[in-house]
Amino acid sequence: MSNTHVPLISSGVAGPLGVLHLPRLWVKVSLEASGKLAAGYPGIGAGYDMMVLNALGLNPDAVKKFITESKPTYPQFEAWIRKQPGVKLDRATIHKLNVSIAGYIHADDTRKGILGASGLADDGSVLPDAINLNNLDDWFEFHAAVLK
Repeated sequence: MSNTHVPLISSGVAGPLGVLHLPRLWVKVSLEASGKLAAGYPGIGAGYDMMVLNALGLNPDAVKKFITESKPTYPQFEAWIRKQPGVKLDRATIHKLNVSIAGYIHADDTRKGILGASGLADDGSVLPDAINLNNLDDWFEFHAAVLK
């Protein structure tokens, strides 16, 4: 088995705060801090990661530093978030963020690439949202790295 890991927590998962993708962000940064994040996965990337950090008013460098230095459990990470100055955790902010995450659609070439790698036709039979496509991509990468 590989010493690196595909982050198998879906962007469609929320923790106690109710923020979609936040558990995945935590696991990716945690794996990166330990040198165990699979190649091709950023600890903090430009997509969902930045959507979450920006919406909540969190500094990406501060998040990375806290996770790297403290190696928190997920509940400890959420507790740290609650204490950050200016953090936005009101229901309206979280709802708006979650709707934007759930409704995000990848570009056509990204969708075609993910479906093609998994041997699926790009015929509209697979839900086109990025959460589902990213899940397929993760499962493909996990299979190739661990199960094959």
